[in-house]
Amino acid sequence: MDQLDRRIIAALQANARASTTQIATTLGVARTTVHERINRMEQRGLIEGYTVRLGSTEDTPKVQVIVMLEVQQKETSRIIKRLEAYPEVKLCLSINGEFDLMLSAEAPRLEDLDILVDDLAKIPGVLRTNTSVVFGRRIDRN
Repeated sequence: MDQLDRRIIAALQANARASTTQIATTLGVARTTVHERINRMEQRGLIEGYTVRLGSTEDTPKVQVIVMLEVQQKETSRIIKRLEAYPEVKLCLSINGEFDLMLSAEAPRLEDLDILVDDLAKIPGVLRTNTSVVFGRRIDRN
């Protein structure tokens, strides 16, 4: 994958319904080049599909936190099962380094997330937490 492929992917992530002509015009390349590269990336499995991203509504949670968890390794599976029960937890990643798990959690109010973080710290096997409030999304390709 080269720089042009990356720029095509970024254009598709911004608007998956953009035509190859629109993308080609934006990137300053031939339409057939864009078309062939998209086909090649689909065939190689780099592009697996296209999706719809929903906009915010009044019911959409407004506050997000990132919670880092240090856990006892032998308890990891059980802790992840417990985390699945919290609807505020939107993402759980297993990571290396000082912490073992990284969570993204969302709720309507910061107070709700404060309660969540307190609850997470009480889960047996959770040794330590570190929480950061998200101020804004600078790049969001989801």
